[in-house]
Amino acid sequence: MQDIPVVIVGGGLSGLYAAFLLEQKGIAYRLLEARDTFGGRIAVAKYPDAHATNNNTDIDQAESSAAFDLGPSWFWPDYQTQLSSLVESLNLSRFAQFEEGDMMVERIANQPPVRMQGYKSAPPSMRLVGGMAALTDALYARDASCIMTSQTVRQLNKTSQYIEVQSEDSSGHMTTLRAKHVLLALPPRLVEGRIAFQPALPQDLSEQWRETATWMAPHAKYVAVYESPFWRDAGFSGAARSAIGPLTEIHDASTLEGDGALFGFFGVPVQVRQSVSDTVLKEHCRAQLVRLFGEQANTTKAEYLKDWAKDPLTAMSADASGNGQHAVAPPSKPKTGMWQDCITGCGSEWSAQFPGYVAGAIDAATVAVQSLPATILRQ
Repeated sequence: MQDIPVVIVGGGLSGLYAAFLLEQKGIAYRLLEARDTFGGRIAVAKYPDAHATNNNTDIDQAESSAAFDLGPSWFWPDYQTQLSSLVESLNLSRFAQFEEGDMMVERIANQPPVRMQGYKSAPPSMRLVGGMAALTDALYARDASCIMTSQTVRQLNKTSQYIEVQSEDSSGHMTTLRAKHVLLALPPRLVEGRIAFQPALPQDLSEQWRETATWMAPHAKYVAVYESPFWRDAGFSGAARSAIGPLTEIHDASTLEGDGALFGFFGVPVQVRQSVSDTVLKEHCRAQLVRLFGEQANTTKAEYLKDWAKDPLTAMSADASGNGQHAVAPPSKPKTGMWQDCITGCGSEWSAQFPGYVAGAIDAATVAVQSLPATILRQ
């Protein structure tokens, strides 16, 4: 049984950034990630090397200029200054979301969509070259030796001096680490629903974590890749809104180097999406893009669909009926009882400023590391 000051549960952005901060402070840690790769809800599909599937096995998260985000795409440097500073310090390239031109609006079935004057976000939405995975890749490269993938944390046991962290690998082998503190870099609902605590968490805290919706968990994204962003030639921004669907909100997802792409969020409920095949869903999405932007939209060179509601490491059954809105951050740690000063939630949903956002992962991880017990910070 290995003793370690801090164990981080979860290898998404918040876990990777917490590891980055601990490394800077010289505090030993281990990061345990259930997936066979890192990044969490930050995932990209890279053309032409991979095709995304719902279990993440074919999602390539390597940095690439032809990477298309299947999770979060944007950040806003004007008011997410900590995230912006991190992007700069890691020498990552950014560019503004393309919004030049008109947009299309579908209001009523059996009537043609309406062309309308587009609008620009203020402050501007920014993207990363290589997709948002460029950020997690850069952090992983600095922390790789202390990160263990394919390790699903099953149980936390509080003893008189330690927290025993029990994890299971893909072959069913159990491993136990002993930590002084555990950083929970997962959504609160997943922590409460997937990890057993011995003794149990305080009931009120457990209920608050269970009731906190997980951002992206009820959502699905579709991406269509083209030889070029042909809609721009006709004066379109690539943006569209639809009351018909299956996509309700569509945006340009093209790369700087010329690969054209459109992406959209599904407005179809989880239960309906999961009653039909991905092939059928893609056909409906293509047909919608043809209605909006013409026959060229039918000539995709790649299509990707990521339904986060099918990902058991993101979503739980309660997320299927969620409204998809950002939740209010719950308390990140117990204030009383045996778990006091032993565990801290640092997933994005625990961010008071930006719950559920990419910037929230950075904020929550920062607050969690800064609030570690003095006995650990002095090491």
